[in-house]
Amino acid sequence: MELIGELTKNLGVSETQAKGGAGLIFNLAKDKLGSDDFSKVSSAVPGIDEMMGTAPASKGGALGALGGLASGFGGKAGGLGSLASLAGGFSKLGMDGSMVGKFAPVILSFVKSKGGDGVKGILEKALS
Repeated sequence: MELIGELTKNLGVSETQAKGGAGLIFNLAKDKLGSDDFSKVSSAVPGIDEMMGTAPASKGGALGALGGLASGFGGKAGGLGSLASLAGGFSKLGMDGSMVGKFAPVILSFVKSKGGDGVKGILEKALS
């Protein structure tokens, strides 16, 4: 899968970490977007179903809990918005919670290259 190759090359993560991390981000997007918008994103990403299937449950972890608390008070944890809630899932993959913020730009760039600015904008909206 092309996206997994980009993530492993650019971020120095294993293939398993790349698949799981991307899956977490796409699962979040699916939860936030309507089926119409998400189908535009998924059609631009070959192998998205496999990535989403390998993602660990993202609840839990200290940063995840902090993100939940911050959003409960109307704030955004670390300026990442919804992405902060994925820190627990990233830690289950053996990565630091800060990796969430490194995955997002690589995935957004990939989505833009495959689906154009419109699809990138849909995904960006879901992740903010």
